[in-house]
This record gives sequence, C-alpha cells and structure tokens, in this order.
Amino acid sequence: MKSWLQAFLAVAITTSQVIANEVQITQDEQKREQCSGMYSKKAWGGSVDPFITTKFIKSEDGHNPLVSLIVYEWRDQDLIGVWLSKEASEKSYFCDDDTIKGKFCDETQRGEFLLSSKNATSAQNQILLEKVNLNDPKPITYAIKKTGFYCVNTKGLSEADYNAAVEFRNAYGELPAAQIAKLPFYGGLTIVYAVIGIFWAFLYVQNRHDILPVQNYITAIIVFLILEQLMTWGFYDYYNTHGNNALAKFMMIIVAILNAGRNSFSFFLLLIVCMGYGVVKPSLGKTMTYVRFLAIGHFVFGVIYAVASLTITPDNAGPLVLLVILPLAGTLTAFYVWTLNSLNMTMKGLLQRKQSVKAMMYKKLWWCILASIMVIFGFFFLNSFTFARRSDPDFVPNHWKTRWFILDGWLNLVYFVDITYVAYLWRPTANNRRFAMSDELAQDDEGFEIASFGGSLDEEDARSPNPNTSRGNGHLSPVPPKPVNEIQNARPSLDGETIFAVGEDGEKWSDDEDSPRNSTERTRLTHKND
Repeated sequence: MKSWLQAFLAVAITTSQVIANEVQITQDEQKREQCSGMYSKKAWGGSVDPFITTKFIKSEDGHNPLVSLIVYEWRDQDLIGVWLSKEASEKSYFCDDDTIKGKFCDETQRGEFLLSSKNATSAQNQILLEKVNLNDPKPITYAIKKTGFYCVNTKGLSEADYNAAVEFRNAYGELPAAQIAKLPFYGGLTIVYAVIGIFWAFLYVQNRHDILPVQNYITAIIVFLILEQLMTWGFYDYYNTHGNNALAKFMMIIVAILNAGRNSFSFFLLLIVCMGYGVVKPSLGKTMTYVRFLAIGHFVFGVIYAVASLTITPDNAGPLVLLVILPLAGTLTAFYVWTLNSLNMTMKGLLQRKQSVKAMMYKKLWWCILASIMVIFGFFFLNSFTFARRSDPDFVPNHWKTRWFILDGWLNLVYFVDITYVAYLWRPTANNRRFAMSDELAQDDEGFEIASFGGSLDEEDARSPNPNTSRGNGHLSPVPPKPVNEIQNARPSLDGETIFAVGEDGEKWSDDEDSPRNSTERTRLTHKND
C-alpha cells in the first residue's frame, strides 16, 4: 500500500508541473517535429491572442551548439526546400556546401532551413526561420493569425543533444484545438439528458403508485447519465481553464471509471428489458443474480482497461496487454449473445400466447437494436476507409477538426438515441401494472366468438326447467348448441340486440306474479319488491 501511495504522489508532483498544452522536441528523428491544429481568435474567441512558443533547455556543453528551427502552416510545406537541378530526385532542405555553391544561400545561413523563391508570393501564412544557440537560448514565439495545422521542425547543427518544449496556446484556453469541440458537445448532452430527466421525473411522480421495477432501473440510469455527462464536461472545462495538471488527470481517471460504469449499467438494463422483466415477468429469480454478476465483472474489466489505456503507451504495449483486453471482450460478447437470445425468446413467447401489444413493444426494441447495429457497422466501414489513408501525410492536417467526432462523438449520439427510445417505450403511465400483469385476450379463428356465448346462454335458459335460474351461471362451452324447437324459443338472431336482455321475444309485460316483471329472478337482481 505504501508503494502505491508513493507512486501516486510521484505522478502528482510530476504532472502538477505541466500546466499547458506542451509537447517535447528532441534530436530523435521521430521527435524533431511536432504539429498541432490551431484556431484563430475569431474562431472560438478568448482573452489572449493564440501563439506557439518554443523554449530550448540551456546546454552545458562548452562548445557552440546550434539548432535550426522553422515554424510553418502545413499548406505551405511545398515552399520548404529547393531543387538543386531539374534532374535532382529530392529537395535540399538545409543550407550546406551544395546549396551555397548553387547560390541558394550564403555562408551566414549555413544550417538553416531553405525556402523556395516563391515564398514571398505563395505563402498563406508566415514562415518563421530561426537559428538557436543552446548556450543562451531565447524563447521563440510565433503568432497565429489564421486557423490551420501548424508545425515546429528542428535540426541540430552539431552532435550535441537538445531538448525543447513547444506550447500550442489557443485563444480560448489550454485544451488542444482538436478537442475543444468536445466542450460544447458534452455540455449540450448534459442539458439534453437533464431535460429528459425532468420529463421522466414528471411522469414518474405523476404515476408513482403504478411504477414497475424496470422503470426504477431506467430512472437510475438517467440520473447516472446526467452526472456522468456533467463530470465529463467539467473535466474538459477544468482542463481548458487550468491545463493538464494533477487534478485534471485525476478527473480524467474518474471520467474513465464513470464511462465504464455507464457501459456496464447500459448492458445490464438492456439485458433485463429483453428478458421481459417488469412487463412479461414480474421477477427474474436467480437469473437476476447472474446478470448482476456479469455487469459487475464487465465494470471491473472496463476500469482495468481504462486505467491501462491511460498508463500504457502503444510503444510499451506487449503481449500482456491481452490479459486486459480479453476479459473485457469476453464479458462484452456474453452480453451481446445473452441479450439477443433473450429478446428472441421473449418475442417468441409473446407471439405464441398471442400477446400482440406486448410483442409489438419488443419488436420496436428489436428494430431499434438492429438499426443501431447497422449504423455502427456503417460508421465502422466508413472509418476503415477513412483511416486506410492514415499513412498519407495530409491525413491528420485535413481531419484534425473532425477526428474527435469520428472516434468518440457519433457513438455518444447513437447511445443517446437508444436510451431515449427505450425510456420512451417503457415510460411510466397510469396503467403500468395492469398492462404488465394482465394478458391480452387471444383472438383465434378456431375458438368461439362472443355471439356464441349469447346464443348458448339463450338456449340453456330456454331448456332450463327452473325459471329462477340466473343466466349468469350458465355453462360456457365452445360446442355449438343443439337445435331447439321454434315453439319453445322463437329467436332468429342476436344482431342488433343486447346480449344480456331481460325476458324473451314474444313475451309481454304484465302485472301477474308469474310474469317476468314480478319474477323472483328480478327480485334477486334489483334487491327490492315492487
């Protein structure tokens, strides 16, 4: 426990020193250049003018180490470098002996980046060239006037190592430009979920005496979603205001845990709904325990995966990372298979019992799931074609504004539509329990009709020797009644008549004691004597 606490404190001390959107530049080939999208002040507003600042760490070497630096916008990259001749296979990017001999630069520019002669007329943004002496480095600032994808490239002129920190500072705050759209996006989702929560709360309170157990779970997940989206928005707002410090990293871990909880809770809710909990079955028995265990396991594996993704870089990932991915994939597969099988079994059972209204509810849910799967696979293939060009140098510069939506935004929208639709289908109403606990009368052509009830009752009364026998106690049978003599009961049809009529056709009202008006049957029904 003590070692874990020391490790956490070490991370906190380290990350507390990082207060801005900064990246590192070194002499390594993969880290000599750093790029990032930048917005102009007009695009998102803000209190400062956007800029890029590069700060080199002072070298302790007694020699005169020099580093050449260039800052440019990606669309102007073709203006960097010169062709020594028409037969040259590639450009020359630095001032050296060959370029000095070709009079593309002079001795005072040795080691600097070279620019095309078209720079003065073709450049869309300023191209900054600097030569830095590491014995006395000065901060280099580049002002951003237009929205674009800007790069800082370096080249050491000696064998000395160098390190520099590049800060990409936008006018709105500390968030990287590629993520600033998440701030209003999650803020909007928080408001929308809150509005849905208000409507749900109104229906819940209005019908609080007729609430089903499954509706309590839906209430819980709506409240959870409001808090989760609010926390996510709060993380990005804090990051934008204070930078990526220790508290921001702690909030990021909390958001990752909440996200794992949302996924587990959502799969749990969808599974019990597809099992018919609350509408078809009042209780799931031991099955509910198994479902809860699966949801808890998925949540634990989801948290482990989230923490691993935040701490393990792709360069350090090895075969052991499968121990993190495989359990999560297993619980996810179990949820998928169990949910689809449960939904099919529930619909099959309802159709066999001829519960068409309830079956239609689950059929709508089935179409919702199918549509979501189709949308997910559609975006998956679209993203596959899009990311197939990831090796193209122009891929990131052309997609940095929308990449967040492709990777994260649209999945949140699909989830929002699904949870909203489920909440609409299972919303609280005045007849929740009556609908859930009652069965629809089956309509089957092979059975008997209501008209046969009336006919059989009339025939039984006609054949009954006891005149005081109530019609309500007649035996209901699907067997058609036997023919009755028309003299005993001349009644051709029930069309247009009341089924429970008092008296028979052809009888007249009289004041006699034996008449139907004064019969003992009437006395029992009205509970009084005339």
